[in-house]
Amino acid sequence: MNFQLMAYQRKSILILLLCFITCFSGFSQTSSGERPNIVWVVSEDNSKHYLKLYEEGGASMPNIEALAKEGLVFEHAFSNGPVCSVARSTIISGCYAPRVGVQYHRRMQFAALPEGVQMFPSYLRQSGYYTTNNSKEDYNFKKPDGVWDESSKKASYRNRKDGQPFFHVQNFGRSHEGQLHFSTADMKTPTVTATEEVEVFPYHPNTPTFRYTHAKYRDLQMEIDRQIGAFIDQLKEDGVYDNTIIFYYGDHGGVLPRGKGYIYESGVHVPMVVYFPPKWRHLAPAPAGSRLDGFVQFIDLGPTVLHLGGVKVPKGMDGRPFLGKGVTKEKLDQRDQTFSYADRFDEKYDLVRAIRKGKFKYMRNFQPFNFDGLFNFYRYKMLAYKEWRELFDEGKLNDAQQQFFEVRAPEALYDIEKDPHETNNLASDPAYAGTLKLLRKQLNKQLLSMPDLSFLPEPYLIQQGLTNPVQFGQTHKKQIKQLIKLANLQLKPFAQAERSLAKALASPQAWQRYWALVVCSSFGAEATSLYAEAQSIAKNDPEPLVRMRAAEFLGLAARIDPMPVLSQIFYNAKDETSANLILNTVTLMLESNDDWSFEVKRKEVPADWIDRPNDLVNRRLEYIEKF
Repeated sequence: MNFQLMAYQRKSILILLLCFITCFSGFSQTSSGERPNIVWVVSEDNSKHYLKLYEEGGASMPNIEALAKEGLVFEHAFSNGPVCSVARSTIISGCYAPRVGVQYHRRMQFAALPEGVQMFPSYLRQSGYYTTNNSKEDYNFKKPDGVWDESSKKASYRNRKDGQPFFHVQNFGRSHEGQLHFSTADMKTPTVTATEEVEVFPYHPNTPTFRYTHAKYRDLQMEIDRQIGAFIDQLKEDGVYDNTIIFYYGDHGGVLPRGKGYIYESGVHVPMVVYFPPKWRHLAPAPAGSRLDGFVQFIDLGPTVLHLGGVKVPKGMDGRPFLGKGVTKEKLDQRDQTFSYADRFDEKYDLVRAIRKGKFKYMRNFQPFNFDGLFNFYRYKMLAYKEWRELFDEGKLNDAQQQFFEVRAPEALYDIEKDPHETNNLASDPAYAGTLKLLRKQLNKQLLSMPDLSFLPEPYLIQQGLTNPVQFGQTHKKQIKQLIKLANLQLKPFAQAERSLAKALASPQAWQRYWALVVCSSFGAEATSLYAEAQSIAKNDPEPLVRMRAAEFLGLAARIDPMPVLSQIFYNAKDETSANLILNTVTLMLESNDDWSFEVKRKEVPADWIDRPNDLVNRRLEYIEKF
């Protein structure tokens, strides 16, 4: 009996020991010894195109360049999304935003985190790190407790316990878009960067306004660098510099027109430098001073920090570590692909996806009629944006400069080495047919594997899916696959797509009809045979958003004045998100045809949709009232 009791006790102890090992296996790499401090210094709204470190004519940033000399420069670092909240939601979760329901900027409602995934600083904190953020968050997720020890403008690693490792984020906002909302009078103040020496991008008009804006933005980079230098000096004065791995990166692309909000390289290709102090250089995949060609994405940032801190990366994250134990230069160099996404940016809707593999970029415009330059309130506070539109209206732009205001092709292919500013679409060039087909296949594989939640309209996603977006996506995976297949009819000649579109227009599934009409809008006047069915849908369809798409198609094809239908749908809208989506189409129609008008009746709009100056519906109505 005693032997049995002893055996039972030993077995119980063994089980407890195994449980303990299992529970803490995620921290086993370094939890028994010293671990590095990790610091992120982040500049807002800053693509790699404005830094001398990357581009001739870029701003000189001696403090970043000093880090680069003793650290690693990543030639191909990418934000998956081109705007703050989407980019930061991607970073904090390690997940692709359209897979987890956080792809819209600004959010109309917070999404729940995926099951089994926490915001990555939580894992560091649980393993003993002191986690601080100074100070921008801007997540589209509901933030649970326990992510940060401190997150505020006063947050500091200095408040940790003696000997406690820390993870600290220091944000620098001087380069934010709002810093370029200067007036004509402000332009009388000279810039440090000589306006006659700046290189204006080929898609920008070469005017005094654009030259001043380019120069001003380079000045802001230099200010950021001075601020970063002061912060690094603080790390040295505090005696922690020699034990701290420092990341510098831009939180997404730059803010001159056609940057922020768009997934051209100017919107997603960011600077990234990582410095390892000598005692932690064994965690770097290459010697100090190296420039690395391997592709890294924002989904990888959180997993990389966890790996460096000795914390196991959760299975629910999409990213992979690109630094730390087991990551070699050879493995890193094999990474040659990134995925990017653009959806609603404030009140302007779009649905664009892209794959870049090596030097080639494949871009898929699922709503090509929502041209890039469609009005957006915050964007058009910049003088350069306003002037660009005026010059287009006056017919004073060349082919590359006017693309921003023209209907796009459903798909585009760019050779980034030969065409770094993406102005020469190779999609119709037979010489690139093989590359086009390969990248098109890669993109479709990516969309289907998640699946991409943007193929279900945002109002529907909010109503049905944000309590558990990942499960919602899996439940609707077959439906989303069908919608993507339908959307890809845009890539066929109309004669080959016509039969499938007619069938989808008669489908009992609302979103089949919705997407069939989006595709019809892409074909425009070619889709003559489907006008009658679209007219019937515009009048009678039980789903208001389907009626909206029918009116949009008929308006773009110049068959009917869509405003009576759109007006009725808007003033009967049940929610703010639907109202904003409808007003996007109203704006598109007004900018497409001078003969149409939309009567703004504010008394018929719920007060809580328009009583805030920056409310999306209010912004649209103010703009529409000017027509």
